[in-house]
Amino acid sequence: MAKQSKAQKDTMERVMHEFKEGELESGSGRKVKSRKQAVAIGLSEAGASNQQSPAENRRRLAKTKRQEAGAGPTKAELYAKAKQQDVPGRSKMTKAELEKAVG
Repeated sequence: MAKQSKAQKDTMERVMHEFKEGELESGSGRKVKSRKQAVAIGLSEAGASNQQSPAENRRRLAKTKRQEAGAGPTKAELYAKAKQQDVPGRSKMTKAELEKAVG
């Protein structure tokens, strides 16, 4: 078996955890019940599939990494925290500024 990068291992771990918890969905939106299908989805998202070209694998891994990196709080959640802390000028702040102000 080919070696996987840390990003690919992390993606596989996340996908298999979602499968175990019953949260993994296929492209059509149905819950995944087959372990083989879960592995195939994980390999595809991790960019390690032997069914896709190397270029497609690189695109899939990059897309997955972008999605996982953006999993922080939303601007609305940050705004609500800023409102609780009574941060002045919060309505005109960007998401990055709200993150800095809230801490």
